[in-house]
Amino acid sequence: MTQVGFYFDQTRCTNCFACMVACKDWNDISAGPEKWMEILYMEKGEYPNVFVSSMPRACYHCEDPVCIPVCPVKAITKREEDGIVVVDSDVCIGNEECDSKCLKACPYNAPQFGPEKGAKMRKCNFCLDRHLEGKEPACVNTCRTRALWAGPLDELIAKYGDVREADNFKYSERTKPAIIFKPKIFKE
Repeated sequence: MTQVGFYFDQTRCTNCFACMVACKDWNDISAGPEKWMEILYMEKGEYPNVFVSSMPRACYHCEDPVCIPVCPVKAITKREEDGIVVVDSDVCIGNEECDSKCLKACPYNAPQFGPEKGAKMRKCNFCLDRHLEGKEPACVNTCRTRALWAGPLDELIAKYGDVREADNFKYSERTKPAIIFKPKIFKE
């Protein structure tokens, strides 16, 4: 199996939120709290030594996703051919009946539920429709600073290295998220 994943260059992101907008637009997600891609913003330090960093938060299509075994109806699966974690929203029993077990299990808050009562779980699916056509995910396609890339994880590692930690991100040895970084370093 080839595992797909993301590469994020924290030194290039300008916090423009284009990836978030592209994700919502491409996947027809209504305005509101459901976000399959989100940018986390971090500030620290004091003038004149100020530090700002950004971190994309989406489904990292973990090599060992903890959301799968906790789903009571097996609505979440991992594709054998590329490692993309997908959800069948038609099978999902909704956030109230299952008590959002997948969201509680995921260390990265990837499973998303709309605000409505009984909302079904949805999440980043690596823009599977685009992926099957050989195209990059919408979030990557819209990143004008080229801070975000996607592809086979082994190819990303060969090209960019195997750094798994960055500011505002903690790598989980348990789940093994499929993301690598060029981290931005705070010089105290």
